[in-house]
Amino acid sequence: MTSASQAATIDDVARRAGVSRKTVSRFLNSSPLLAQTTRVRVAQVIAEMGFVPNAQARGLALQRNFLVALVHDGSDLSVTPLIIEGMAEALAGGDYALVVHAASSLDELKAFLARHRPAGVVLAPPLSEREELAQACAAARTPCQRLGSGTDSDVPAVDERVAMARLVDSLVAQGHRRIGLVAGPDASLSAQQRELGYLDAMAEHGLDRGPALIEAGDHSFRSGIAAGLLLLEVSPRPSAIAACNDEMALGVLHAAAQSGIAVPDALAVSGFDDTPLAVRALPPLTSVRVPWREMACLAARRLTDPASEGAASVAPITLIERGST
Repeated sequence: MTSASQAATIDDVARRAGVSRKTVSRFLNSSPLLAQTTRVRVAQVIAEMGFVPNAQARGLALQRNFLVALVHDGSDLSVTPLIIEGMAEALAGGDYALVVHAASSLDELKAFLARHRPAGVVLAPPLSEREELAQACAAARTPCQRLGSGTDSDVPAVDERVAMARLVDSLVAQGHRRIGLVAGPDASLSAQQRELGYLDAMAEHGLDRGPALIEAGDHSFRSGIAAGLLLLEVSPRPSAIAACNDEMALGVLHAAAQSGIAVPDALAVSGFDDTPLAVRALPPLTSVRVPWREMACLAARRLTDPASEGAASVAPITLIERGST
């Protein structure tokens, strides 16, 4: 083993293992690109030389790693980039690095926490709605911030129910009386709040809100197409369809195109979240802007510097009207 006065470097490890510096870096970052034989050889050399990367050495001294993790389940990949941008902004220029991890079960989260010992975790929805995941972070003594509605995080939650009601109000103001909804998964609290907002507004305006006008999706583009096609077969046909996220709204646009229905002349379509997809749609998609980027930035700041004054609030939810309505 190398003495403390002759601390091994990553180049020393690469030289003795007969691999490139990049290969050692891939090993340290758990890259799936390495062959098992290479992985074993590098691990053996690291053990023989007592090599510890600088960041890991600091982490060992403080009994933590300088990592802040975004944990998501991959169910709404259009929102995830916005959260990543916000966290990256908060961590830029500091000691902490951002790691993005996909997990869908309690066991997967526990294994991740045990292996990497991050300094903090941000749970994206719908994982943020699961109390057992927050409890697992607490048990591992890992500070946790939860994004979305119905959580006890320090990050201000957004009122998605009110926001969806305002979206429906805007459609009614444009003259629509038959308004369909592509709802989200039943298990998602966020999707439930958005559906309740739709029901609130339809009741307020005395409009039909029967089950024929609501089709469930799973937040995916494909489910938006399927739900859109079903809603467009209802008689009388809706003149507007609101979707509980932008991915499904894009699916509705495709369903309308497949059915030969012009948007917005014969059908208004709106989404929710105002992700980058909204402005790339044809026509550009009307959507409710949720400040995911700002909330994620605040969450990362809370984790890395709990005493920081930082931004105590985030931008309000805003309806962004574009060509699809």
